[in-house]
Amino acid sequence: MSAQKSSSPRKRSKLRVLFVCLGNACRSPMAEAVANQSFGDSLAATSAGLFPLGYLPDLTQSTLTGNGYLLDGLHSKPVTPEALADADVIVNMSGHPRENAFDDPSKVLDWSVVDPYGGSPALYQRILDDIRARIAQLVAERAPSGNQPA
Repeated sequence: MSAQKSSSPRKRSKLRVLFVCLGNACRSPMAEAVANQSFGDSLAATSAGLFPLGYLPDLTQSTLTGNGYLLDGLHSKPVTPEALADADVIVNMSGHPRENAFDDPSKVLDWSVVDPYGGSPALYQRILDDIRARIAQLVAERAPSGNQPA
């Protein structure tokens, strides 16, 4: 027995965002955690790196957990064609020009976010706070209708 298809197009309930940085070790996994855990009603986030480091540094982990974020599912991984195709918006924090780093620069937002790798705990915290504010703005501007935070 086959499932009956709806005659009206299905409205997407969440904005799918791919956060990309260089190593997928600091900025983009922090953004993934913040987006999914603080703005999960509006966003479905993933992250990847142009040159993945292969692990999350201790300061990335401690900054996230110290701010109440879980590390579940976070790991350093490469950008894949599937991840790029699945995203509604790609947030580029790599510092590389979108035209050079992505085949479809039309869905890429460039965020100039300092890479905290090797920096102090205070720098990691500052970057997390910056990313959290930018994600809140992204939700306010682009989340599907009815999913904006109150």
